[in-house]
Amino acid sequence: MNIYVRYFDIDALVKDADELIQFLSSIPDIPINDALAKDIRDYVNSDMPYPKRYKIRPRIYFILIKTTAETIEEFKTNKKEAVTPGDERYNPETPLGRKEIKLALLAEEKEGWYFCKMTFKRVIPSMQTGKFRYTDTEFVAFVKAKSGMESYQRIINHLKSRQEIDARSQFPSAKGHNFTFDFQGQELPVQVQ
Repeated sequence: MNIYVRYFDIDALVKDADELIQFLSSIPDIPINDALAKDIRDYVNSDMPYPKRYKIRPRIYFILIKTTAETIEEFKTNKKEAVTPGDERYNPETPLGRKEIKLALLAEEKEGWYFCKMTFKRVIPSMQTGKFRYTDTEFVAFVKAKSGMESYQRIINHLKSRQEIDARSQFPSAKGHNFTFDFQGQELPVQVQ
């Protein structure tokens, strides 16, 4: 496992904690002390797969990301997009993560009816205070579309066009857990006709 490190426009891909600390020590803005060096070693040697951000001073950070990439170019190429079953880089031996599975399902073309649920942050005015608050609001609909992504886009367009929904409302990503869809087939289910 290698580590990608970035501080503003300075970045590198290193093999271990010693090389990482040596690289960070070469940057004058980053003061390396024993506590920081120990924390970096603990992160590198841990099983934690998530990136870690270190604060240097207010609003100034450097970030560490564990990766299997062998070169910095490979890391930057691979992080731009997820590899899904339609991609030539896809390897069926490598298990897909939740994000890749959701992307593949969203892109899969099946024309017909989709049962969709979306939870979004709706702006609601308070008559007593004159202020606004965000409220989780669930929207459920059957949508005729060619794919999960098209059904998502149709719901977003519909909600944004409604006068009673404030333009400041916040809508979830299609890839997130606040949007779900289920293909129902070519015909609208009988119970909703």
